[in-house]
Amino acid sequence: MNPFDSASPFDARYYFADREFFQRLHPYVSEAAQVTYLARVEAALVEVLAECGLCSSQVAAEVGRAVGAVTPEEVYEEESRIQHNIRALVNCIRKRVSEEAKPFVHLFATSADIMDSARSLCLREVTRDVIVPMLADLVRKLITMAREHSGTPQMGRTHGQHAVPLTFGFAMALYVSRLGQRLEQIIAASENLRGKFAGAVGAYNALSLYRPRGAAEIEALLMRKLGLKPPEISTQVVQPEYYADFVYALASCWGVMANLADDGRNLQRSEIREIRDRKATDAKSEVVGSSTMPHKVNPKDFENVKSLWKAYMPRLTTVLLDQISEHQRDLTNSASMRFITEFVAAFAYGIHRLRGTLEGIEPDVGRMREILEAGKDPVTAEPLYVLLSLVGHHDAHEAARVLALQARVQKVTLAEAIRSDASLKPYLAKLTAEQRAVLDDPAKYVGDAPQRTVAICDMWEKRLKELGH
Repeated sequence: MNPFDSASPFDARYYFADREFFQRLHPYVSEAAQVTYLARVEAALVEVLAECGLCSSQVAAEVGRAVGAVTPEEVYEEESRIQHNIRALVNCIRKRVSEEAKPFVHLFATSADIMDSARSLCLREVTRDVIVPMLADLVRKLITMAREHSGTPQMGRTHGQHAVPLTFGFAMALYVSRLGQRLEQIIAASENLRGKFAGAVGAYNALSLYRPRGAAEIEALLMRKLGLKPPEISTQVVQPEYYADFVYALASCWGVMANLADDGRNLQRSEIREIRDRKATDAKSEVVGSSTMPHKVNPKDFENVKSLWKAYMPRLTTVLLDQISEHQRDLTNSASMRFITEFVAAFAYGIHRLRGTLEGIEPDVGRMREILEAGKDPVTAEPLYVLLSLVGHHDAHEAARVLALQARVQKVTLAEAIRSDASLKPYLAKLTAEQRAVLDDPAKYVGDAPQRTVAICDMWEKRLKELGH
């Protein structure tokens, strides 16, 4: 397909434009892949019928060979003729098998049995084979950054204002934890995806003609063959909450990635510059940042991750709307559910883009120290208040607040105000040398950040190994 003929900017600009990424996702999220998954369920169904003694293993093998020969093109052509996608697939399979095998193709099944089972199978496999490995690799990259900078002092910020110091590694360790937990939620949600084989209203009407007692056992056999859990109960469609939980797990993870991208973008701001883009210092770079301002190198990769999140996160609402289906089923979720695989592909691209972005940037340790030095004076107010309280000052917070305000008004440093305030001298005399040093150098006031960073990295390296990554 020519990407310039695509209606979707995601396909044209990202999916088709990155060959390695495309090849990794294509076996799961393409329309051809969806036909393949549907056909796999049809083949698995006949295998189960053979195991139950309804047909021979030779029939099951014959159907399996026919399924392998069906092409998406012929299925779509047949659908255009008869206006039904699953019956089109069934017709394409049936025309390739013997008269003996024909009765068992799609036997007992309704379309949703095949579609819902195929969708769950697809989502489970793409999560296992693509999403989880990519996300685990992203977490490992953050662990590397966090370890390397576990002791690198950085000014902390709340409300966009200087707060108190932490370390850059600690800031990255937060994202290690947040993304690690989201990874576990994605795995859990994908493993809880269900298929179904319960017929037109979920009551096993057709299956019960063959097995009046125990029709659900056949459904369970088919689900086990597909590697899925059977549903507790269903209508014509599988309970929609399984998909809602899965897409929410992806969306919430994407939100964490967008938050990290936003933080990275802001740390590249001209007035902050605590993160360097290697493209800005590469003499061979041909990157253009502006059509009119030749000097610019923009944080467009971080911005892309957040922008795609803004485009796709609202689609979670559509998945939640698909929870509503009239009685045993209507068709209002038919088109909308097809876009889940696009959501998965875009989410995977977000991981891919963010991972590459982190590879292309580096923390500017010197600039972090420069900002900390320039802004260190006011932030001394917090350790001052705490230290005064520890040595018995009856209203230390108020004393520190007033002193900080006076320093700003009088345009002197807080350190000078502290030393010149006679009322504080008895309390300052009680401080240890290490405590007084914190008042002079906030870089020493990073709390447990280095140790906590290492502990978080150790914990998530262990958990990733336990997950097989």
